[in-house]
Amino acid sequence: MPQRPSTWPNGRRLWLPALSVVACCLAPALAHAQDDSAELAKKLNNPVSNLISVPFQQNYDCCYGPEDGGRYTLNVQPVVPFSLNQDWNLIVRTIVPIVKTEHVQPGDDTAFGVSDVTQSFFFSPKAEHDGLVWAVGPAVLWPIGESDLGTKKWGAGPTALLLKQQHGYTYGVLANHIWSFADADGSNRPDVSQTFLQPFLSYTTPTATTFGINAESTYNWKTKGWTVPINLTVTHVYKFGGQRVSLGGGARAYAAQDGVGPEWGLRFIATFLYPK
Repeated sequence: MPQRPSTWPNGRRLWLPALSVVACCLAPALAHAQDDSAELAKKLNNPVSNLISVPFQQNYDCCYGPEDGGRYTLNVQPVVPFSLNQDWNLIVRTIVPIVKTEHVQPGDDTAFGVSDVTQSFFFSPKAEHDGLVWAVGPAVLWPIGESDLGTKKWGAGPTALLLKQQHGYTYGVLANHIWSFADADGSNRPDVSQTFLQPFLSYTTPTATTFGINAESTYNWKTKGWTVPINLTVTHVYKFGGQRVSLGGGARAYAAQDGVGPEWGLRFIATFLYPK
């Protein structure tokens, strides 16, 4: 005859309390992993946090000029913090754009290659006061871009960041100004004088999902024009084996355009995180 499952004296089967025990043991570990991911997501919202990150930001913008040409930009943006002493960090933030442009005007050719690199060096105090974070330093424009995609100008200027984090919210502003000071290849390209201003607001849930809005605004002092894209994004921190990755995407609309500009855009982001 088939044997009946083993039971407790009250008739409950053994596997029911066994599952309860396993669930009780796993719950703290799962909660800790969730809290850890949420903390990483919070740090990721701070451009000068003590966290090594490598974002791959894919952007598509449409539609430029009478030909409604598109522009594809993959920004590789490693952020590497260095401890200078017990009071200060140096955070090196680099943006390497890989660009493909389509036809904008009749007869235009497409272009593909690396555009100019912008590298910022933020000096930031390690101590925070009520969630307030600030950083200042120089920014450098490296003219390594292809002739059709870069300025061919050496440039530099100041950069600064001010933000606050509390109750899951992160809000603040990132800014820089770049002046050109020399030609890169002997050509007489137009001078560069532009201000970048990025106000931002995001909210990170306890489950490591972040909802964000920002305006990556640029004012060109030579043409006296603004370019103002408004970005809406959603990201989430995942764990693949031992690797934490933030994945997400969003869309943008242009509140202002300087010259022949796009009408709308899309963004997809994959950020690899390397906590210290």
